Amino acid sequence: MSEDRQKHSPDHEKPLDGSDQVAVREAKLDHMRENGKNPFRSNWEQSHTSKQVLSLLSEDLEEGPEVSVAGRIVAFRLMGKACFLKILDRDGRIQSYVRKDEIGEEEYATFKKLDLGDFIGVRGKLFRTKTGEITIRAKEYRLVSKALRPLPEKWHGLTDNEQIYRQRYLDLIVNDESRERFRTRSQIIREIREFFWNRDFLEVETPMLQAVSGGAAARPFRTHFNALDCDFNMRIALELHLKRLLVGGFDRVFEVGRVFRNEGLSRRHNPEFTMLEAYQAYTDFRGMMELTRSLIQQVSERALGTLQLERNEGDTIDLSGEWREAKYKDLILDAVGSTDWFDLPKSEKLEKAKELGIEVDPSLEDFEVTNDIFEKVIEHTLVQPTFVTHIPRELCPLAKLTEEDSSTIDVFELCINGQEIAPAYSEQNDPALQRAAFMKQVGEETQELDDDFLLALEHGMPPAGGMGLGIDRLVIFLTKAANIRDTILFPTLRPS
Repeated sequence: MSEDRQKHSPDHEKPLDGSDQVAVREAKLDHMRENGKNPFRSNWEQSHTSKQVLSLLSEDLEEGPEVSVAGRIVAFRLMGKACFLKILDRDGRIQSYVRKDEIGEEEYATFKKLDLGDFIGVRGKLFRTKTGEITIRAKEYRLVSKALRPLPEKWHGLTDNEQIYRQRYLDLIVNDESRERFRTRSQIIREIREFFWNRDFLEVETPMLQAVSGGAAARPFRTHFNALDCDFNMRIALELHLKRLLVGGFDRVFEVGRVFRNEGLSRRHNPEFTMLEAYQAYTDFRGMMELTRSLIQQVSERALGTLQLERNEGDTIDLSGEWREAKYKDLILDAVGSTDWFDLPKSEKLEKAKELGIEVDPSLEDFEVTNDIFEKVIEHTLVQPTFVTHIPRELCPLAKLTEEDSSTIDVFELCINGQEIAPAYSEQNDPALQRAAFMKQVGEETQELDDDFLLALEHGMPPAGGMGLGIDRLVIFLTKAANIRDTILFPTLRPS
């Protein structure tokens, strides 16, 4: 059924390269216009999508009602006086059967000149073929949009990653897996919003252009605002403006928004990505633990229909029930096999890292050496959901100190599928301690001092818990994507 039309059409006696095919299609376009036919019609009335059509004919029936569908021709097989073709619409594929004696000799002659990739509308009654496939017996068709370039070759498809990402529209046409992944992504974001709305959170929007980049330690993209004659940054996080809203009396707020970090590219990092952040007054990081677990469980169950997610490696991630908690320090001690790790000088930690086969930059601060161990030795092993709690205070200046251990903060980092996807903490609401934490930052990555945020804190912010979740990373593990670029419709690329 999916035979390439070139093998059956007298117009294409031999395969053509791309440029020749474009020339042939342009000639057809000119011919249509010369004969008073519009190859780019304004509309076609659809009564059903492909999915809806397939539900109309029960197994005990051989014929069904008349339907009208529209979509792109993705398979085309001419057989003399009849033709089978498949049309791709937003829901999938539907087969149509066109006969010369049904639509007339002149219309059929024009029909035979259609190409793969053209958009057409088809109207006719349903029937079931000898092989059992539900098919539309066309009594009318119209070309509604002419494709001037051919689709990727059917047997090899679209396999070059650069072309997939740069011409995503072709990927969506020919790769069913990719189409389904982005459908699932949309459903995931919808379920996230439903979850927070049902918990009485207010969805808000905060500025993408900011005078000071805060809420994370990352290099921003900078731009000049001509009207104000000053420089602005693209936001690197949503946090500080959302916490201003806690000050203003909105006790439960969330935002799903794009953030921008002028840093490296990798299979887990894209400089433009989508972040969820949520803040709730009168709770703490443990309240965020329940919220985050419930959110991911509900999203998985509703968007995927299961809490048991198979991995590409063959094992299964179990999202059900309570999730494991593990203290950051305990994980480090287990990994290095030393009970006195946190008492060792940096030089000995660097030696120990070498013994573990880990390359660590000796210029890093002491706490950064330890965190390098976590990221390179421990994180990838945390496949099942794990809340890594009580991380070193130096890693985040925006969280409250742990009362029992002032060297750590009341924070968790949720790791699933070998990567961190959701940090959360008990938010620091003491303006003096917050200012001091900003001023004491050390290491490679520090956050800018946002005096306007500190001014807001001085007006009083209620105790609160906050969490962030990387939407792209969530989609990676829910859909078994191999690369973050596979979850972003138009990932960042060098201009061609």
